Amino acid sequence: MDGPDGATSPTPAFLPRSHNQIADTFSALNQSGLQFNLDKVMSAVLQPLQWFYREFGLASIHATGRDAYFIILARTCRMFAYGTNALILAIFFSALGVSDHQIGLFMSLTLVGDVFLGTFLSLIADRVGRRRVLIGGSVLMIFSGTIFAVFENFWILLFGAIVGVISITGGDFGPFRSIEESMLSQLTTPATRADVLSWHVSTPLLGSSIGSEVSGRVLRYLQSKDGWSEIDAYHALFWIYAAMGLVNLALVLPLTDACELQPSKEAYTQVPQDDTANLDVDEPADLSEQITAPQPDSSRFMRALSWLYSRLAQISAPTRSVMYKLWFLLAVDSLADGMVPWSLTNYYLDVKFHPAKSTLGDITSVCYLLGAAAATFAGPLARKIGLINTMVFTHIPSSAAVLVFPFPPYLWMAATLLLIRSGLNNMDQAPRAAFIAAVVKPEERTAVMGITSTVRTLAAMMGPTVTGLLAASERFWIAFVVAGICRLCYDFGLYALFVNMKLHEHESTTVDQPDTGSERRPADEEMELQSIAESDSSGAGSKAVEPPIVAASNGSLKLPEGNSRVRSRSPRRTTDFDE
Repeated sequence: MDGPDGATSPTPAFLPRSHNQIADTFSALNQSGLQFNLDKVMSAVLQPLQWFYREFGLASIHATGRDAYFIILARTCRMFAYGTNALILAIFFSALGVSDHQIGLFMSLTLVGDVFLGTFLSLIADRVGRRRVLIGGSVLMIFSGTIFAVFENFWILLFGAIVGVISITGGDFGPFRSIEESMLSQLTTPATRADVLSWHVSTPLLGSSIGSEVSGRVLRYLQSKDGWSEIDAYHALFWIYAAMGLVNLALVLPLTDACELQPSKEAYTQVPQDDTANLDVDEPADLSEQITAPQPDSSRFMRALSWLYSRLAQISAPTRSVMYKLWFLLAVDSLADGMVPWSLTNYYLDVKFHPAKSTLGDITSVCYLLGAAAATFAGPLARKIGLINTMVFTHIPSSAAVLVFPFPPYLWMAATLLLIRSGLNNMDQAPRAAFIAAVVKPEERTAVMGITSTVRTLAAMMGPTVTGLLAASERFWIAFVVAGICRLCYDFGLYALFVNMKLHEHESTTVDQPDTGSERRPADEEMELQSIAESDSSGAGSKAVEPPIVAASNGSLKLPEGNSRVRSRSPRRTTDFDE
């Protein structure tokens, strides 16, 4: 800077500091602005992810624990295996020279084996151990895959399918699903159950989609190689099936004791002292309460029936009254599914349009993929419109697609209807399992879900035989028309019988709510005490309700003094008095 006399004056010391301060200020502003922009970007990215995490049930799976991850992943690998053989099972038998009638008979007899195996394992699962039953099912899956990968004799293959676990429909009709749903119903609460069960359906469908795609590509690759016949390529796919059985076994082993049936806490019953004093210990008990042991000369068949009847009698009358109606409707729906399973549907497309096996694999893969994507929305939709509405209104378009499936003259039209059928077909599965868990007592769930699976399999086993007879007489298309009508009857009947039913009457709301660690409000305690007093007064008739007797510190009994308030005896709280 020039002075008055033209000389350059020294720069004041504060100017550099002022420049530095200004530079630091601008730098800080730039950094804060950049940080603000980054925060906005991260917020814009994370908010949709957080919404998806909560709305689509991932938070529910995380809250359920690691057992849910293992169960869902095990079923995903199993459905991958089912997807591989659903594409080629009927075509495999046709390549072996088996007639259409025998193909239908094979599928029906296989479902008969599933009936006995599934019923037996589901009824003993809670006694023997649910994890042990799943381990045994995995071993049977490995056994069946090995039989189909090695042998070509019709009767040996039939033996492997009946004794072991093989999916002739592409669905999960074996001993696994009912036990897994019972496990998940126990691990979850009413608030999280529909979401977890939705992922138990959608993720395995993704496995089926990948399995069908892999199946078509592997078949095309192996059949193009020298020295590989069509049947040899089919055998290779069954080795994949057996390998998935090993993977399923490895995923079942880490399950914890929380998956087993937990003993229920018995409620305390007040017994007057004067009545107990007059009881005669030598007096024989009522004969109706005694369990009659089987006589030595009774046949094994009668003992088996007696054992089965005793197991079914453990299901309470209110549960049976609800389930009888649901079982009838599920039988109608399963009969339709048994008439047009995935294996026979692919066989129909192969006979009518003669597409390449890879094309069939692509169509089946996309069908499963759409089913997986649609099943993901079942949980959120059930929370919005209810379980029954979700089951009915998502299933009706799928049923209509089955009804008109045989009429299109071109492959792309039939494939479009097949996509509609598969995309909406599985959205009723998770709400159905959640509905059964909501109307059934916790200790009855495994048996009820096992019987439900048995009823569905019994009804489905008649379908392939009927379809086989129709196919042999050049009337294959009738099977799809009848199946569509049956499915629509199931949908309308379900809505008429269950749309207004009350749910979760057997579950305690205090257990299902998350524990926040905060104290309950006094109003809640007063309401609980009032409900206890009302129940005691109703049980005592016109007698006055006496003040409760509690144990003192010295072991004697005393009455609460003054206006002291008795807190409810909750499992999470101790019995004390407010001073």
